[in-house]
Amino acid sequence: MKKINETKFQQDLLEWYDENKRDLPWRRERDPYKIWVSEIMLQQTKVDTVIPYFQRFMSLFPTVNDLAEAEEETVLKAWEGLGYYSRARNLHHAVKEVRETYGGKVPQTEKEVGSLKGVGPYTTGAILSIAYNIPAPAVDGNVMRVLSRIFSIYDDISKASTRKKFEAIVREIISTNRASDFNQALMELGAMVCSPTSPACLICPVESHCSAREEGVQDILPVKAKKKPPRKLKMKAVILRDQQGRVLIERRPDTGLLAKLWQFPNIEAETTELEDLKSYIDLLGVEVSSITKVQEVKHIFSHIVWNIDVYEGKVEVIHNKQLCNQKNKCHFVLIEDVNWYPFPVSHQKIIDGALVMEEES
Repeated sequence: MKKINETKFQQDLLEWYDENKRDLPWRRERDPYKIWVSEIMLQQTKVDTVIPYFQRFMSLFPTVNDLAEAEEETVLKAWEGLGYYSRARNLHHAVKEVRETYGGKVPQTEKEVGSLKGVGPYTTGAILSIAYNIPAPAVDGNVMRVLSRIFSIYDDISKASTRKKFEAIVREIISTNRASDFNQALMELGAMVCSPTSPACLICPVESHCSAREEGVQDILPVKAKKKPPRKLKMKAVILRDQQGRVLIERRPDTGLLAKLWQFPNIEAETTELEDLKSYIDLLGVEVSSITKVQEVKHIFSHIVWNIDVYEGKVEVIHNKQLCNQKNKCHFVLIEDVNWYPFPVSHQKIIDGALVMEEES
């Protein structure tokens, strides 16, 4: 691996960061709780998307104790639209740990921070370095991309062993006096200059240190194994409207994909026949007079694609009133109350499409 002048590298990188860093709301103070929340939100989500969510989240839960005391469904509703809801549930669980074990103050050691639910090596390093200026590595995708090019490292960055290699490199080259700025500068460089494709090498502040640029291989680094294409799944969902104009919503299981979020009744269905959907409606204990297709929704996860045919049915008889009024399972709600419940994005599309169109008509 190429050796670099660490002092000069730090100087070039930090001077650029001081002049070019973005004004982001979580950078305006070094509150470890706010930095923690921002880093969890930024996992697999773009900065521009996160900013309004972060600001709203902080207005609702400005401190560790505020979030710890909130109801889970309230937290999920505040997170609605960001996706990867396990992040919110883990964060909610972890702040309760902080309140109970550390008196509401985010701890300052790698062991303590890393033991919190949902906090991995990257988030641990980000909290410690950015909030507390502790020289701990915070290695995300941006940092791995930058360092793979600086040092011409061809290891597959999707492997845990490669991440550990980059963490070791950061421990060697990090500015001990400005650990907070150094880690953020590496991330910022990857986000703004050392991009995944067509990196802007001519304006890069550390171009003179870059082995990949010298060798002309910056466009093929970093190396990352190709993911399998997402699996496609056909589904049917139904808006069941009773004679009072209410709609039936159901809660997803407590574990698994989109756990505990609310949705419209739906099933997996490869065929275009409606018998399977009608059978599911029967299980809900209601009778409908007609079922009409009103919308098609496509939603892409990292590993799966949902293609949802959306139907609407008019409920004439409710056989199982007990089932359809259990708030922890499924129940009828007024349309104006639907938005009080946290829904996955796919079903928000149904709310914004078929449900709104029906109301307007």
